[in-house]
Amino acid sequence: MDEKEPEKEIEKKEDGGNPKQKKFGIWKIFLTGLVFLFALLSFTLYFSLQFLLRNWNELTVDEILYHIKSPMRGAGPHLVQLFLLSVLLPSVALFLLLLLIYLFSKRRFLPLYFSIGFFVFVLTIGNAWDSISLGSYILSQIQSSSFIEDHYVDPKGLSLHFPEKKRNLIYIYMESTELTFMDEAHGGAFPENLLPELCALGKEGEDFSAEGEIRNGGIAMPGATWTMGAMFAQSTGLPLKISIEQNSMDSQEHFFPSVTALGDILEEEGYTQKFLLGSVGYFGGRELFMKDHGNVAVEDFSYWKRKNKFPRDYWVNWGFEDEKLFTYAREELLNLAKNDSPFNLTLLTVDTHFPDGYVCRLCKNTYPDNQYANVFNCTSRQVNDFISWIKEQDFYENTSIVISGDHPTMDRDFCNAVDPSYQRKVYTCYLNAAASVKEEKHREYSTFDDFPTTLAALGVEIPGERLGLGTNLFSGLPTLTEEFGKKAEKKSLKNAPTL
Repeated sequence: MDEKEPEKEIEKKEDGGNPKQKKFGIWKIFLTGLVFLFALLSFTLYFSLQFLLRNWNELTVDEILYHIKSPMRGAGPHLVQLFLLSVLLPSVALFLLLLLIYLFSKRRFLPLYFSIGFFVFVLTIGNAWDSISLGSYILSQIQSSSFIEDHYVDPKGLSLHFPEKKRNLIYIYMESTELTFMDEAHGGAFPENLLPELCALGKEGEDFSAEGEIRNGGIAMPGATWTMGAMFAQSTGLPLKISIEQNSMDSQEHFFPSVTALGDILEEEGYTQKFLLGSVGYFGGRELFMKDHGNVAVEDFSYWKRKNKFPRDYWVNWGFEDEKLFTYAREELLNLAKNDSPFNLTLLTVDTHFPDGYVCRLCKNTYPDNQYANVFNCTSRQVNDFISWIKEQDFYENTSIVISGDHPTMDRDFCNAVDPSYQRKVYTCYLNAAASVKEEKHREYSTFDDFPTTLAALGVEIPGERLGLGTNLFSGLPTLTEEFGKKAEKKSLKNAPTL
């Protein structure tokens, strides 16, 4: 008996000893893993927030959530590299450092490592509360504003009257282009006018400013401060707000199908519609939006690549440069003009995307120390040349043109010298519109107002002069921005519930 007892002890040790101790060991490993995963998450959130605040201007939770839910394939490679270096690298490095200290320390006090992760997490939330309006977003989920519900005018309930001969539409979304980049004499905030040609077009057409040299533009309200948000706002009169619970835009078959957009209205009226851009259409859900609202033909980087317009391995900036975009747009316009049906050709430029824009072969080195200024200056000339060409075509007489910045630039340092009290506005210009203003005066308006104003520019009669949250600027009716003030409107929209 005595000789067998040591053998039993050896067997117990080989079996792992006390079962309770074995169970405790498994739980300890599990908890340790959770603590370090939490620390890694906290580091990633912290560095992500710093990355966003360092590179984006006036970022909000709505924009972040939208891009998390949207397809990100096709993003500029420089931004991807910057994210890897600024977020993933330091996060993983700190995580590994903590893990090594824990593994090689004699006293493995796990709560200390949890406290480090928790501290970083709280620090991040505190920073995000005001910097990206996290507090306003949470408040909107608990106690929401009824601003949208109270003032939204649904186009479905209205009878829009188009002219007997329907006018064509050319709509140009200009990436990150602001009125700000003009000089003070023309309503901007820069020492020199970077957009002289666009400034002249604004004076020639209509930007809803009073008589004189001062130009005017639309305010990008919350939910309209990034490209897809801007396109959504200008064509539906609504901010783009989605919830955390909403399915990924990458897997959705529809893009807010209950909302009526400009494309829906024009499709119903028999318009042939095309959307041209030099990046990939699926990025940010742009292709889905266009196809779902008006069955718009999307001709993006991939489309023109299949047409063998450039080498198979060609890729600059976000796809191809704006010089090519305007060349292809000329070809499309000539083809569209051959048909009997009215057309809507929408363009989205990309050369002026932050950071610092893309210098193409047409750009001049007018500002040796400021690449972004040179790119905006170049874009101004290219758009003007494109408009000049359109004016020479037979179809121009029956064509209205809208040129609009999509949103204020997200570049952090380009507007450092701009007075914080200056109201930044996107560039806005209506050319050859089939409507005129009731009174020459300086209007306060947002990009929501572009929705009904674009239809009015086509000669469409709008009962009540309002659609979405927008007001027809050619009418004498006050905009919501004029009625409530821009600060109150912004606050109400920030606290508005998701769509």
